[in-house]
Amino acid sequence: MNELMKSLPSPTLPGLQLPGLDAYRGWLFKWTNYLKGYQRRWFVLSNGLLSYYRTQAEMAHTCRGTIPLVTAHIEVGDTCHLVLTSGGRSYHLKSTSDAECQRWVSALQQAKANATQLMQHSDDSGDEAPLAQDGRALTAGVLKTLASKLDDLNTCNELIAKHGAALQRSLSELEDPRGATDGTDRLKAVNERATLFRITSNAAINACRDFLDVAETHNRRWQRALQHEREQRHHLEQTIEQLAKQHNSLERAWRENPNSHTGPEHSIGEASDENDDGEFFDAVEESPAFITVTDCSGPNLLQQRRGRRRRIPDKPNYSLNLWSIMKNCIGKELSKIPMPVNFNEPLSMLQRLTEDLEYSELLDRAARCDCSLEQMCLVAAFSVSSYSTTVHRTAKPFNPLLGETYELDRLEEYGYRSISEQVSHHPPAAAHHVTSQRGWTLWQDITIDSKFRGKYISVMPLGCIHLEFQASGHHYVWSKVTSTVHNIIVGKLWIDQSGDIEIVNNTTKDLCRLKFSPYSYFSRDAPRKVTGVVQDREGAAHYILSGTWDDRMECAKIVDSSPGCGGSEGKQKTVYQTLPAKLLWKKYPLPDNAENMHFFSTLALTLNEPEDGVAPTDSRLRPDQQLMEAGLWDEANIQKTRLEDRQRLERKKREAQANEALEEGYHPLWFEKRTNDGGERTFVYRGGYWEAKERQDWTQCPEIF
Repeated sequence: MNELMKSLPSPTLPGLQLPGLDAYRGWLFKWTNYLKGYQRRWFVLSNGLLSYYRTQAEMAHTCRGTIPLVTAHIEVGDTCHLVLTSGGRSYHLKSTSDAECQRWVSALQQAKANATQLMQHSDDSGDEAPLAQDGRALTAGVLKTLASKLDDLNTCNELIAKHGAALQRSLSELEDPRGATDGTDRLKAVNERATLFRITSNAAINACRDFLDVAETHNRRWQRALQHEREQRHHLEQTIEQLAKQHNSLERAWRENPNSHTGPEHSIGEASDENDDGEFFDAVEESPAFITVTDCSGPNLLQQRRGRRRRIPDKPNYSLNLWSIMKNCIGKELSKIPMPVNFNEPLSMLQRLTEDLEYSELLDRAARCDCSLEQMCLVAAFSVSSYSTTVHRTAKPFNPLLGETYELDRLEEYGYRSISEQVSHHPPAAAHHVTSQRGWTLWQDITIDSKFRGKYISVMPLGCIHLEFQASGHHYVWSKVTSTVHNIIVGKLWIDQSGDIEIVNNTTKDLCRLKFSPYSYFSRDAPRKVTGVVQDREGAAHYILSGTWDDRMECAKIVDSSPGCGGSEGKQKTVYQTLPAKLLWKKYPLPDNAENMHFFSTLALTLNEPEDGVAPTDSRLRPDQQLMEAGLWDEANIQKTRLEDRQRLERKKREAQANEALEEGYHPLWFEKRTNDGGERTFVYRGGYWEAKERQDWTQCPEIF
């Protein structure tokens, strides 16, 4: 065997017994199914595991399966064939020559022997083995011994205090010349009490030594167990993260092209050329550390996705003291504070509104719901999902110029297109309209009220969001919660969302109340917690919603309710019995290197991407924003000052001409004020933008850049 190891080229068997190094690797043919026969795969033998990939490049991200050799049976078949049996499943492999087959068999047998020996050594290693069932009993005995030693220490402590006090009294009496007793008797009492104090102290020292001896004896075992648990937890976190990426990849692929898939099992099969062989489930069941993350979209969708950019230039590392700028602005409205681009992100407020559509597939699913209460759950999840992109985004978006617009046309990918316009500058207000081919329309008129409070900044969006589904005619209305940026003076900036959202279905009168719990250092609740209840028009609760605004939302159907103990302010709490919770929404992982790209999501990275034929007022064309994204912040600040000065001059001209305030005299181009059914005056889309884009007729657009 040693001669065989020496004769193999590197990298092969040398290093077989070194943990962490690849012992053997190469190409083998693996039987998949009767339709496709043997398929060429890249196999890697390392640390007692045999893993396989379609190509060598896949080693960096995608494992097709892993076979633990410690429980595997290795059998040599016909010429150039070998069979591995593990976990009730057989793997038929074939090499290109008998010599290569023999090398693989030798390597596999040696790896299995090493893995078996390592496992036996681990089981027999006493202190260094992780705590097993018998180890737990031993630990319980050790803890009992330590508790007994601790009791001894407490007893010694009490005796030391008692005898120490007595000794001090005797010393005081000895020093007092007026004492009634003889000096010899007093000296004798001091000696007796000093002896008792010394004996008690020695007993305490011995008890401490015994306690330390027991603790140190078992310390190594506990350290080993703790390290083992940490590794297991890290391994589990990695597995869950990869599963989440896989789930998101499959869900994205399905919502981009739902007609080409008949169900989840079908889409998984299409993602691999080994669907009949069950490769995908192998990777999950046999080795959770290796999860296949695939792109299930067809060629056309791949081309569309490749057409969207996936990164922007890294953010420069400029340092600037925010407090030095804002210390004289306490109590002022944030939109009126002159700020350099250093505290901005290269997106406008119009684009931030458009980011609400990151999880538009929730509305696509809601449009297909027959039950209005289930539809309400999905609408509620959508309302929460719009905050998930803000968790790391403490920078301020650009204030749009009056008349600035932003369009997002995603008809081909996601079935919707969106147009927004800045309809007022003071107070800053934007109108937004989205139409979807998948059965829904969304519009909102949002005015931003923001205040700087010294230690934090509060941003309060005023106005309502409207959502209507064409098939059912259901019309939902809700508003946004308050966003707060903390640690303005000192510390790391962080953002929190707090307040209540009430979603009303104006058609059926169904209601959902969502509570965004503010962060509290003393609270036992999970940070960024969101809870809610879905009720029908009679006030009966049907679903419980729970989750966090930065990660996920779940719903659970209520099957029974009963009065609970009294709550705060004398209110009666209700205890609900529910079915197991179902996942409504899960946040997509951020793109690679997101921390250097303003923590932008996949959608946010594309919002400034150049588009042909957009209006000349589009945020993509704003020069200060473009320069900031490119990393040219000094030049961006110059352009920002120029644009703001120009806007002030335009305002003065219009005030002089109209002899009235700008907001009263200015009329937006694509939106107009109408009175809704509730008697409110709100901006709604008047139409014409997409028709103007088709004609490329932008003569009505003001020159704002």
